[in-house]
Amino acid sequence: MKLVLLRHGQSVWNKENKFTGWTDVELSEKGIEEAKEAGKTLKQNDITFDIAFTSVLKRAVDTLNYALEEMNLNIPIKYSYKLNERHYGALQGLNKDETRKKYGDEQVHIWRRSADVRPPALEINDPRFPGNDEKYKDIPKEELPTTENLLDTIKRVVEYYNEEIKPELKQGKNVIISAHGNSLRALIKHLENISDEEIMNVEIPTGKPYVYELDEDLNITNKYYL
Repeated sequence: MKLVLLRHGQSVWNKENKFTGWTDVELSEKGIEEAKEAGKTLKQNDITFDIAFTSVLKRAVDTLNYALEEMNLNIPIKYSYKLNERHYGALQGLNKDETRKKYGDEQVHIWRRSADVRPPALEINDPRFPGNDEKYKDIPKEELPTTENLLDTIKRVVEYYNEEIKPELKQGKNVIISAHGNSLRALIKHLENISDEEIMNVEIPTGKPYVYELDEDLNITNKYYL
C-alpha cells in the first residue's frame, strides 16, 4: 500500500517571509497551482487513495481539496489540529528578516532549527492563542500550545499517527496526508527513525508528493518524491 505526504502549497505568509505556525492563512496563487499540480502528478502516476488526513488549517485543507479535485477523487477526509504546523508562539506574524535583526541570526536559527528549544510563548489573552479561536473551542485550553519546539510537535503528530492513521494503513488502505513542513518532518522522523540532529536538516518542498511504499507490516519498501 502507499502513504503519501503532501506539504501544502506556498501560502501568502510563506511568500511574505513571515512566521506562520497556527495562523490560518490562505494559499498564494503559486500555492494553488502547486496543489493542483500535485493532484495531476499523482493521477499521472496512477496513485489513488481510500482516505485522507489533514490539519485544520486552510492552507493544508485547500491543498488537499485542490489535489483530490484534479484526481476526481471523493474520499473520506479526517481533520485534526494534531497535524497542524508547529506553533511558533510570539514569533507568529513576524517577518523572519526583521526578527533576525531584532534577536540576531544565531537566536533565530536556534528557534527554527533546534529540536528542543521553544520560541517565546504567547500570553493566553493574546488573540493568537488557539484557545481564543472558535476552531478549537471543543479542545481543553490546557491542551493547546502557547509555543512549541519540534519535539512537542513530534509528540502530538506521532500520537495521532498511531491512533488514527496507522489503523487505516493496517487495513491495506492507501492514505494521503496534507499537512505542514514541521508536522510532516515529525512524521518522517518517526517513520524513518531519523535522529533529532539530522531531522532539522530535512527540507520538504511545497506541493511535491512524497510517496512511501509499505509492506503489510508497514515496513518501508520504497520512498520517493514525484
